[in-house]
Amino acid sequence: MCDKCHNYPEKTIDEVAEYYNELNQWHGKVEVNEIEVEAEEVLSKHAKRKAQPVFSGVLSYFPDAIKYIGYVSKVGNDQHNPNKPLHWDRSKSQDEPDALVRHLIDHSVDPMDDDGILHAGKVAWRALALLQKHLEKNPQ
Repeated sequence: MCDKCHNYPEKTIDEVAEYYNELNQWHGKVEVNEIEVEAEEVLSKHAKRKAQPVFSGVLSYFPDAIKYIGYVSKVGNDQHNPNKPLHWDRSKSQDEPDALVRHLIDHSVDPMDDDGILHAGKVAWRALALLQKHLEKNPQ
């Protein structure tokens, strides 16, 4: 790989796209782990990773909320799967849209559910479950 390709700097998504276009102009193929591949294939992997800033775009925005959702998971697991390791029993979690809206409505009446868990935490958990299942059925 040339120096410009090897010294891949931190860039914005638009800069990454421009960088990839430039790279394709310099090389039709690039070497990755001693295997020659199309530059476009390598570039698309990098572009996808750069377009998903999980730490800087999610965890750093919502650290307390993410930790609270972890707590919601643990409490829910202990309630629905007593004495079992933490896991998502999908057979007991099939009505995400309805449960999400019920908790949102209940939040407007009283933010705290009867079990001492914030309805908003349950809304967030259900929203993540809904999104996860949708993405699994509809890969991007």
